[in-house]
Formats: sequence, structure tokens, C-alpha cells
Amino acid sequence: MIKELITRSRSCRRFDQSYKIDQQILRELVDLARLSPSAANLQPLKYILSRDDEKNGHIFPHLGWAGYLEEWSGPSRDERPTAYIIVLGDTTITRSFGCDHGIAAQSILLGAAEKGLSGCIIGSVDRGALREALQIPAHLEVLLVIALGKPREEPKIEQIASDGDIRYWRDEQGVHHVPKRSLDEIIIE
Repeated sequence: MIKELITRSRSCRRFDQSYKIDQQILRELVDLARLSPSAANLQPLKYILSRDDEKNGHIFPHLGWAGYLEEWSGPSRDERPTAYIIVLGDTTITRSFGCDHGIAAQSILLGAAEKGLSGCIIGSVDRGALREALQIPAHLEVLLVIALGKPREEPKIEQIASDGDIRYWRDEQGVHHVPKRSLDEIIIE
């Protein structure tokens, strides 16, 4: 059921290092993105797949992990993602990618959830440094990085408190809590 997949598809930031994602699974996830809608059917997105420890090591330092958790600099070495999908926009096709990369990223994460995996869409990327580290050609714009792996945490959805604070937090046991607005609050009649 789609609602269950969406509910399970929380941003996960801690992963099981012992579980390695197969290259074929990464290809299947990108295939879901390929089949997703694209503005004017331009299909301008390209993807870099990484499941290699060395390549992952070149990606990780260029990512911002959780802006609201100021005291947390990201997953420890034994909780880092075991795979990444870097979403790129091909500027030889178009200079405006609209929401294509958001749609593609959601398709990838839903596919990951269906396979018992989890991930995090990361927009806080040092794009210039990542481009240099991976020698990404100039005509490919770095749009997003999707971190993937077997989850070592299970984020909990919460109702937003009466003060309206939307910031996620971690409790004393390290459980990640994600406040969501109510359905009645977001529907305007």
C-alpha cells in the first residue's frame, strides 16, 4: 500500500555498515526515477551510482546531514550510508530542472523502502568540492545526493507541538522524531 511505503520512507541518517547494497538494486532504483514524470518529457537527469567504500569516502565529506541537530556532525564512521545516488541535471538538455529531481528522488526512496532500505535526500551539498572530488563534467549540475543503506534507526512521526515547532529532534535514546502538520492544518477549504 502506497501510504505505508510513504510513511516508512522517512529521512534516515544512520545506516548498518555491514549491509552492502548491490549495484543491480541501485540500477533498479534509478530505473524507477527514469520511469517517473518529467517536465515536457525532457528527461534531463543523469545519475552517478556509488557503492564502493573508497568512492563513498569521496562523497561523504561534502554533505550536510541534519541542520536542526546542531550538535551532530553526521553519522559516525560505522553508521554511514553504504551507497549513494547523485542526481545531476544535464545542461545540454535544459538549464531548468523544475521539480524533476524531487520526483525522481521520491521514486528512488519509495523503491528503497519497498526493498527494506532507507535513505536521505541531501540538498546541503558542497557542489563545487563534490564536482572536483568525482571529476563531474561541467555540463552536469549537481542537484541532490541520495544517501542509501539498511537503516539503523527508525524515525518516528509526531504531531507538531502547540508552539508550532517543526524542527526534528533526537531524544535521550537517540530516536529521531519528525513533527508533521495535521491534515486539517494543510487543507484550505
